[in-house]
Amino acid sequence: MAKFVGAIDQGTTGTRFIVFDHEGNQISSAYREHEQIYPEPGWIEHDPDEIWEKLGIVTEEALEEAGLNADDLVSVGITNQRETVFTWDERGEPLHNGIVWQDRRTSDRCEELEGTHVGEVVKGKTGLRLDPYFSATKIEWLLKNVNGLRGEAEKGEALFGTIESWLIWKLTGGDVYVTDHTNASRTMLFDIEEKVWDQELLDFFDVPRRSLPDPVENVQQYGEVSNLEPLNGVAIGAALGDQQAALFGQGCYNPGEAKNTYGTGSFLLVNVGDKPCFSENLLTTIGFSADGETRYALEGSIYSTGATIQWLRDGLNIVDEAAESEKLAKSVDGNDGVYMVPAFAGLGAPHWDSNARGTIVGLTRGSDERHLARAGLESIAYQVEDVLRSMKDEADQELDELRVDGGAAENNFLCQFQSDISSLPVVRTGVFESSALGAAYGAGLTVGFWNGLEELEELIKSKGSQRFEPDMEPRERAELYNRWIKAVKRARNWTS
Repeated sequence: MAKFVGAIDQGTTGTRFIVFDHEGNQISSAYREHEQIYPEPGWIEHDPDEIWEKLGIVTEEALEEAGLNADDLVSVGITNQRETVFTWDERGEPLHNGIVWQDRRTSDRCEELEGTHVGEVVKGKTGLRLDPYFSATKIEWLLKNVNGLRGEAEKGEALFGTIESWLIWKLTGGDVYVTDHTNASRTMLFDIEEKVWDQELLDFFDVPRRSLPDPVENVQQYGEVSNLEPLNGVAIGAALGDQQAALFGQGCYNPGEAKNTYGTGSFLLVNVGDKPCFSENLLTTIGFSADGETRYALEGSIYSTGATIQWLRDGLNIVDEAAESEKLAKSVDGNDGVYMVPAFAGLGAPHWDSNARGTIVGLTRGSDERHLARAGLESIAYQVEDVLRSMKDEADQELDELRVDGGAAENNFLCQFQSDISSLPVVRTGVFESSALGAAYGAGLTVGFWNGLEELEELIKSKGSQRFEPDMEPRERAELYNRWIKAVKRARNWTS
């Protein structure tokens, strides 16, 4: 009898395959990075064929490491970078590089539409806002700029999808062309209450419906793998966008429960129940769907958090390893007035300023790499606090605690400063690969490997956690945050 479940975690910088056992323990893992392609400033692309190739490598390596084969897996789940768009033909050949969620090539188009009725329709039906971050204007750009693509799309011979659609299509040898509700809800074309492609938005962005996949629930069996040797015959049992998968993996199954993932960017989601909750400056999205029921989430998307630490390492060369930033930050008593606003690709929620750019303020002759490291880490927590304040002020969502995951969550300084600046307990669970685990949980539920959310909740609790309690005086908190707001004002509208 098969005793394991697999998870494909296709992220912004690479692809991972992880094997989990029934207790949710990671048995084996393999990872490969893929190339980041920058055709022009502000443009970011991925090669779909390279990602497919790397998936084959990591699945084989992870199974070999564990001494397993496809027969040992009950199911496999998929989690992926969201909003990134691929286009391919009926033979599975890519028709263009994928346009990545961070890509800003459609900024002018979104600015052109800002303040028009389109923005109101987008907000009211999709829960999103006009921003190049989302998929619709990326698809529109491809249809306008790739020679012959428009004609092929109208005939249904050119297919579009977020990455889980591409992977499911490839894994099943082209037999299954679907998108899950969480990824569909990030396209700016999907009615999140009706859970259908919205014809008004399709018409406005001139996207042929026949070129889009069928929307389906997150936790259900999509088919079996037939086109990737290490996984052939394994059921595909779940697909969730990476941040919703992390919400699922952290056990945020009830209204008011929230998680923040410190990845390349940071994504703070709170479960708001079975009806969407709308906010002026935050996003409303589908959290997960299964068995005819849908849970919605309110989300704050922050563009550059883990990327800030990478920049300290690769751009400034002030640390050899990302983990060294904690040691540097702790080596000074405070930030000495130095603030970093890491708006490398603009500012996300709640500011939504694609013209903002990275800024460092407050430097003196006494400033050095220690202050820059501390300012970089503090900037991550400040951006999360911006989102938390919007959740409270605009949507009356006040949290009891914040569950955290992602690579930077291993940083004790960051977790404690987050708790201090937000005056909120921060709970670091025992699993840092929460997105992959969420996909695995969903895949296991589909085939009865786990029997329901209650069993998963108990499983998650059994893994233990570490709590960081706020330990900062209100006056100091207010002074630090007020200076952060001043720094953000200096970074905004830089390129306009």
